[in-house]
Amino acid sequence: MTRSLLLLLGAAVAGGGAVVGVYGLRAGLETALLLLAAGGPGLIAAHVAARRRRALRLSRQFSVASGAALGSILAATVAAAILMFVSDQDAVMICVITVFAGVVAVRSAQLLGSGVLADVERVRRGLDAVAEGRRDMLVHTGGTDELSRLAAAADAMVARLAAEEARREAAERARRDLVAAASHDLRTPIASLRLMSDAIGDNLVDEHTRHRYHRAMQTNIEALSRLIDDLFELSSLEAGEITWSMKHVQLAELIDEAIAAMRPQAVAKRVAVRAELHEPIAPARADPEKLQRVLFNLIQNAIRHTPADGSVTVRAEGSPTGVEIEVADTGHGVDPADRACVFEAFYRAGPDKSRSTPGAGLGLAISRSIIEAHGGRIWLESEGVGTQVRFSLPLARTLLEDRQPDIQR
Repeated sequence: MTRSLLLLLGAAVAGGGAVVGVYGLRAGLETALLLLAAGGPGLIAAHVAARRRRALRLSRQFSVASGAALGSILAATVAAAILMFVSDQDAVMICVITVFAGVVAVRSAQLLGSGVLADVERVRRGLDAVAEGRRDMLVHTGGTDELSRLAAAADAMVARLAAEEARREAAERARRDLVAAASHDLRTPIASLRLMSDAIGDNLVDEHTRHRYHRAMQTNIEALSRLIDDLFELSSLEAGEITWSMKHVQLAELIDEAIAAMRPQAVAKRVAVRAELHEPIAPARADPEKLQRVLFNLIQNAIRHTPADGSVTVRAEGSPTGVEIEVADTGHGVDPADRACVFEAFYRAGPDKSRSTPGAGLGLAISRSIIEAHGGRIWLESEGVGTQVRFSLPLARTLLEDRQPDIQR
């Protein structure tokens, strides 16, 4: 209210000042008082309407504003005609012109107001549709004003809501699939253990079979232990509950150690495993233990899917942003339909979807989580024979860090 009174007073003084220069001080004062008297009621009416805005439709608010402006103009015109002692004909003519101008102004305000009301109604209908569950609703206002930006913000909100719901649905499906896959991989060895344990407990087998069952039970227990450890590691990685010991890692040494550790398994399956490092590789910034786990997972997975007399090759090379390492095999490759899912937990590609072979399908999922936690990425190459899994790592920032203790984060 104070700002409106100051505005009214300033406008009245400015109008009176303009008259002083032509008709003198008295005429200026009368003009200022006239403007104050004519504009005061209109502003008061506008303030009353503003206080009751929540109870008035926008069309009523436009009408009040137009009426206040027209009333102020008409009152000022009538008072000026009387004070200036003009003839009745002149006074009537001035009033007619004023009313005519006011009607045009009111109609102009209605036209503009109707567009605003229509845009508001579109936004309301769009939000009502969203509340009813629709996510394909777009609000079109056909303009570039504030209401158009409001509609664009509403559309962006709906898009984010749809994406978040899709993400939650995907996470829920993944959770159900994870539980189902884990249940399957747990149920099979547990059922086998139960049968063999019952047979041994009931003395239904001879000594030779008893020893054979004992070895099989140990194998199943080790498989269960590995599965539980993998599940715990994957959940800890995804929850960010792992402590990372980051340092400069000489990749050539790490790759040689990984190949040496995997060579007995490769020899047993008659698969050649070798490294191809044709140039000095810059050190990467990584947790060596976790990076070793990634190499183990990828090489073991490649050996498992490579037929006898095949080969597995580990390559490393520099890139503009870091270092890239590739584990390639000469197996049957990954079907195009499976490529987008191979890094998901418990997913098995190709003919092994029945889950009849060893392994829980967590190796690639754990590898992805480890690489992404390092700020890199892991993917399948689309060219060549067999399968090529490639991942990137950031380079070590400065050589000075080699002399500093491990960084825990």
